[in-house]
Amino acid sequence: MATPIVTGLLGALLATTAQAENLRMSWWGGDARHAQTQAALDYCGPKLGHTVAAEFTGWSGHQERITTQIAGRTEADIMQINWPWLPLFSADGSGFVDLRAHADVLDLSQFSDAQLAGGEMNGVLNGIPVSTTGRVYMFNKTTFDKAGLAVPTTWDEVIAAAPVLREKLGADVYPFEAAGLNAIFLVSMAVTQATGKDLIDPATNTVAWTPEELLEGIRFYQSLVEAGAIRDWRQVAGEGNIELFEMRAWAEGKIAGTYEWDSAYAKYADPLGASQELVPVKMLQIDGAVTEATYAKPSMLFSISRNSKAPKAAAEVINCLLNDPEAIEILSDSRGVPASKVAFDRLSEKDLINPNVAAANGIVLAGTGPVVSSFNEHPRVREAFADYLENIAYGQISAEDAAEGIIDDINRALRQFQ
Repeated sequence: MATPIVTGLLGALLATTAQAENLRMSWWGGDARHAQTQAALDYCGPKLGHTVAAEFTGWSGHQERITTQIAGRTEADIMQINWPWLPLFSADGSGFVDLRAHADVLDLSQFSDAQLAGGEMNGVLNGIPVSTTGRVYMFNKTTFDKAGLAVPTTWDEVIAAAPVLREKLGADVYPFEAAGLNAIFLVSMAVTQATGKDLIDPATNTVAWTPEELLEGIRFYQSLVEAGAIRDWRQVAGEGNIELFEMRAWAEGKIAGTYEWDSAYAKYADPLGASQELVPVKMLQIDGAVTEATYAKPSMLFSISRNSKAPKAAAEVINCLLNDPEAIEILSDSRGVPASKVAFDRLSEKDLINPNVAAANGIVLAGTGPVVSSFNEHPRVREAFADYLENIAYGQISAEDAAEGIIDDINRALRQFQ
């Protein structure tokens, strides 16, 4: 475990005598993240002799803003980049500065090889992971307790819980929710568990699954709908596709389970109040699973613009934000559980990580599964899944034809990256 003294010495060894620079940093987030990041920059800038102007927005529209800036070469020196954007902005690895070129001021030893690999494009380290996140099952333990049931650990238990919850708590109570994006994740999880393959073949950037394999994943999703374990796509759409954490049914414990990012635990726990308990659980597996199919990825990356006139100074600031003891405490877990070892140790020592978030993140880090391609989150890949799953729900296409169509549409969308 790194001590403040050791970390301070490390910072001193990495420090340079680079001249003072005027830098810009952009990110998205909520009010808490904005305040903490600004405070960390107010600490790191003066410490390093640089000034760092903050440019922050909410999530909505941030990608479009960054796209416009990069096209006009007006982007900030330091950028918070969403992982799926890497192939869009740097398909060959030249879109951002190679951070390994600044390893003299950026301590990469605080990150595992697997974590750093998540920030690479074409072998070039384009971004350093701020945190590692993944999808975790979360259940409202209070709802299951009221029905005399244990929190599910298998899909059979989820299905078996559905009629019991309705009988004891009401006809509008469901053990799980999987609509929209979560339906896509659920189908993908089932296929990956059955085959051991990610959706995208990294060698060819084409779909790795056969139509028959994808069909089984769709049928698994349909089986949950038919068993009353989850609500039908049409029902959710008819209610306006409201975010789950904003639903009254969620706040009242009438929807008792979901599959969400570990870092989003508080967003789903807070609406339940102090009287209900939301617990993360290990990966549920289908029968015959060959892997847990844990969906893990860098939650976000810090990258440096290739147009920056002061990339070394920018790397110094990134190192301070991620590895400096004071900055670590200021940022805390505002971007999830830190990927940096020294940051994780520091926050753990100070009890600054929500124990439930830490537990959820621990499930992700301990999980098994193939490396997840960032193309899983390409807009046109998501669009193909969503369109066909919706058409199945409304009876406009068969599951067999949908499986063929999803694969064809995704392969067409990714042709430019092959």
